[in-house]
Amino acid sequence: MTGSFGELLRECRVAAGLSIGQLAKRVHYSKGHLSKIENDLKLPHDTMARLCDSVLNAGGSLIEAARAARDQAVERAAEAGLTLDRRQVLVAGTGTVLGMALAGGPRPAPDERVVAGMRTSFEHLRSLGMQTSPVVVLEPLVALLRTVHALAHENPEPVRSRLLLLAARIAEYTGWMNQEVGDEQRALSWTRHASELARAGGDREIVSYAFVREAGLALYRQDAAGTIELARQAQGIDRASTRTRGLAARREAQGHALAGDLGAFDRAMDRAADLLDRSTADTGAYPVLGSTAPDPAELARGWSLCDLGRTAESATVLERELVRLPATSRRSRARFGTRRSLALALAGEIDQSCATLVGTLDDVAHVDSATVRADLRELSRTLGRWHNHGAVREVYPELRRVLRQRY
Repeated sequence: MTGSFGELLRECRVAAGLSIGQLAKRVHYSKGHLSKIENDLKLPHDTMARLCDSVLNAGGSLIEAARAARDQAVERAAEAGLTLDRRQVLVAGTGTVLGMALAGGPRPAPDERVVAGMRTSFEHLRSLGMQTSPVVVLEPLVALLRTVHALAHENPEPVRSRLLLLAARIAEYTGWMNQEVGDEQRALSWTRHASELARAGGDREIVSYAFVREAGLALYRQDAAGTIELARQAQGIDRASTRTRGLAARREAQGHALAGDLGAFDRAMDRAADLLDRSTADTGAYPVLGSTAPDPAELARGWSLCDLGRTAESATVLERELVRLPATSRRSRARFGTRRSLALALAGEIDQSCATLVGTLDDVAHVDSATVRADLRELSRTLGRWHNHGAVREVYPELRRVLRQRY
């Protein structure tokens, strides 16, 4: 293997029979920018590496080499005594959030209406979390979780197990909202606490789903190997439902896309689609885990095609699936709408990218999501290369405003 990313890029380009100008047109980067990359005068950006990997049929080698180049740069910075940005390292929380007994002594066992009311309270908070900033729902989620956990601690079976399983689902969603705030350490801690509560309540479902959630954390860190490994662990848990195994296979496919492995992506995605088609989202007494989108497998396919450099195909799939999302699913609409606009921009469809972004920015502003902002920053960088384009000049001020916004 060649000694640097630039050398590998040049080697792959020459093997494909393309000039640097021809490659620049296909990936929609300037010839000068690619020249600096090939001559190791600039570090390769992840998106640029993915597009080149796809065009040059490099099978993920350029994606891996780009990460290695950035890792080497971080190591050199550390040796020079420079401080690393917190986003460059994994913050792995290991603490457990402990439930506390309610003051005032033991109470009578809650009847069916009380347990149902607590579930309804959680469903209301989760519905609110789909439409507004996670900071709005985090405090009431934690308060509800402590109440449910404490009542479980005070009461005998079968009420105890039922309340523990409800608490587990509240903890899992609290982890997701912490990820949306951008606090990975708390997200990981709450996710693992959900797994502990589920075990205590005699349910393996969240134990499996917790690995899916941890794989999601790895995905947003751009950790392909970690995403794949955690998703495979989720699929190996005994008694995991068909639906959870489908969601795990979906996450595995996204990991393969990050790695640039199209064959493994297709196999995992086909498995996910089959499992999800055969499953049901109805969990009866307990709130459903994971995505409630009409077709989560197709949304993931559209998302991952962008990572694989198949940007035009990605935009087409996402356009079709976004129409199926209800207006109340603002968090999902913001997430996949932003990815659609990014895919269009990377495909060189700047007018379409800006036109679709106008409607998406309102959803992005309302849900205040750290994970959505990651794609939005990438879109901002991509559109920045077209700063003299009329459509870009019109949308860019609002794009920058939303990126600066914090609740």
